[in-house]
Amino acid sequence: MGLPDDGARRRTPGLRREEVAALAGVGVSWYTWLEQGRDIHPSPEVLDALARALRLDAAERATLFALARTELPLSDGSGTAPGEGDDDGRALLVSLVEGLHPMPAYLLGPMTRILAWNPAASALFGSPDHLPPGRRSLLWLLLVDPGDARDNPGREGTARNMVARFRSEYAQHAGEPAYERFIGELRERSARFAQWWDEHEVNDTQRGTKTIEHPTLGTLRLHHAQTVPTGAPDLRLTVYAPADAATRAALATLATP
Repeated sequence: MGLPDDGARRRTPGLRREEVAALAGVGVSWYTWLEQGRDIHPSPEVLDALARALRLDAAERATLFALARTELPLSDGSGTAPGEGDDDGRALLVSLVEGLHPMPAYLLGPMTRILAWNPAASALFGSPDHLPPGRRSLLWLLLVDPGDARDNPGREGTARNMVARFRSEYAQHAGEPAYERFIGELRERSARFAQWWDEHEVNDTQRGTKTIEHPTLGTLRLHHAQTVPTGAPDLRLTVYAPADAATRAALATLATP
């Protein structure tokens, strides 16, 4: 830890209380009170300093904040949002989305960025492949540049629900330049988005049953659910599953990539 060696033998392994306090830049008395569980309300900055001093990993840091009843900051101090720096975890989720074919599935990041989208999702909802990297967003696909997206009666309802869910996400990022810029671009390019956004509707429902009238597969009934992958609170994994035998049989006809 870069601390001087006083040469004294320690009765127990590990750092002394005063050493932890010094590494975290807090007073020894204050740190003692924290260990004793006194009602001192540590700030997020102090908890982060302790997490760095103790070299806590992401799960241990989250547990420390939970024990202190303090909201976990969106950044760990490195400038990387949770989940964004976990390349192995992201690759695993992308592989999962691809492996779920012929069940439609996709993975979204902040601002509905499309991180993974399997062929079954393309068959049902249209492909995002034509979108440039800066526009690969589900809201952009639904409301601005649908490309070859399938036209079905439920499409508008899907787009409206996505706007309402995005408002829930935005509440935690209001004022951030990237989010404000994204909303401004959507308002400029989509009258429907501008109208729905000004209605301030919020929806955190992430599951249900959808009916899609597909031009070649016929009527499809699909259960769907959106989940937050463990350790990646900024990501959303959405999976569709057949709600009846006819839909299961129709999805089975989709070619394996």
